[in-house]
Amino acid sequence: MISKFKGNTFIAGSAIYLISNVLNAVIPFILLPVLTRHLSVEEYGQVAMYQTFFGVVTAFIGLSLHGAAGRKFYDGDLAEGELAEFIGSCFQILLLTTLISTIIVLISDAHFSKWLGLDPSWIFLAVLTASATITAQVRLGQWQVRKKAISYGVLQVTRSALNISLSLILVLVFLKGADGRIFAQVIVATSFGAISFWLLKRDHLLKFFVWRPNHIQEALKFGVPLIPHVSGVILLTMVDRIVINAELGLAEAGIYMVAVQFKMALSLVFDSVNKAYVPWLFERLKLNGKSDKKKIVRYTYYWFVFLLFGSVLSFLIGPWLVTFVAGEEYKRAGDVIGWLIVGEVFNGMSIMMANYIFFSKRTGFMALISVSSGLINVALLIIFVENMGIIGAAYAFSISMVLRFFLCWYLANKRHPMPWFSL
Repeated sequence: MISKFKGNTFIAGSAIYLISNVLNAVIPFILLPVLTRHLSVEEYGQVAMYQTFFGVVTAFIGLSLHGAAGRKFYDGDLAEGELAEFIGSCFQILLLTTLISTIIVLISDAHFSKWLGLDPSWIFLAVLTASATITAQVRLGQWQVRKKAISYGVLQVTRSALNISLSLILVLVFLKGADGRIFAQVIVATSFGAISFWLLKRDHLLKFFVWRPNHIQEALKFGVPLIPHVSGVILLTMVDRIVINAELGLAEAGIYMVAVQFKMALSLVFDSVNKAYVPWLFERLKLNGKSDKKKIVRYTYYWFVFLLFGSVLSFLIGPWLVTFVAGEEYKRAGDVIGWLIVGEVFNGMSIMMANYIFFSKRTGFMALISVSSGLINVALLIIFVENMGIIGAAYAFSISMVLRFFLCWYLANKRHPMPWFSL
C-alpha cells in the first residue's frame, strides 16, 4: 500500500510539473501565430536573437546555483538555518556575476549589438532579466525538492499567463512589434524574480547578509566545474541561430527559430518529467537496492523506446503543423523540424543519464562531454549551413546530440554503476 501511495505521489507530482511546464511551453504556440503574422520575418529574427542571448547570459551568470541549492537539501545533516545561509551565499555569488556581466555588456555593447542585430538597451536588460530568472529558479527548485508541486505549478502558470497577456497587449494593441514581445519578457521576469526573492525570505530560506566562505566555496565547487559543461550546452543548443544570422541573415534565423520553438516545447516536457523524477530517483539511489536499480533501468528503457518512436512521427506530422501554426511564409521551417526533434529526443535521454552524474557530485567530466560535442556541433554548423542552409543546422544538432547521449551514458555508468546490460 505504501509503495502504491508513493507511486501515485510521483505520478501526481509529475502531472503537476508537466501541466505547469506545458502551460509555460504553450506561450510560444499561443504567440507564434500572432507574432509570425504581425511581425516581419526580420523582426521575428530579432526576437529569436534576444532569446538566444538571454539564454547564454542566464547560463553563465547562474553558475548552476539553483542546482547547488537543491542538492544541498539532500545532505540531511544540516543545522537549523544552514540551508538559508547556503542559499544566501548563492545569491551573493549571483550578485557578483551579474555585476561582472553588466560591466562586460556596457563595455562591449556595440559589438554585441552588431552580432545579434539588437538595440544595445535590450542587451543590457537581458542581463537583468537573466538574474531575475535565476532567482525564480532557486525558489522553484526549493519547492521541487520538497515535493511541493502545487506551489511550483501556481508560480509557473501565473508567470506564463502574464507573459502571454502582456505580449499580446504590447504587440496587438500598442503595435510595439519585436520591442513589445521583448519588453513583455523583461517585465514578467523581473517581477517574478522579485516575488521569488520575497517568498524565499518569507519561508525562512534566505539569509543574504551572512558571510559563510565555506558555503560560497561549496556552491562554486558545484557550479564552476559545470561552466565548461554549460558552455558546451550553449554550443549545442544556441550557437546555431548566431551562425545562421551571421551566414544567412535575420530572416533565415527567424524561420529557423519557428522550428526551434516546437523543439523547445518538447524540452520543457522533458524538464517537467525530470523535475518530478529526480527526488524519486535520488531517494532510491541513496538506498542502493538491487531491485530498485533494475526497476529504474527497465522503465528508463521503456521511456527511451517511446521517445524514439515519437521522433519518427515528427517527420510526418511536423511539416504540416509548422505551416498550420506559423503560416505559409514559414513553410521552410517544416523541413528542419523532424531533425530538430530527433536531436531533442537524444537531449532528453541525456538528461536522464546526467542525473546519475549529479547524484555522485563528480560533475567535472561532464564538461569534456559537453564541450567536445559542442565544438563538433559548431564545426558541423559552419560546414553544413554554408552548403545546405538552415537544414544543415538541424543535421548538425542531431548528430551532435546523438554523440553527447552515448558519451553521457558511458560517464553515468562510471560515476554510479547501474545494471544497464545485466537485467
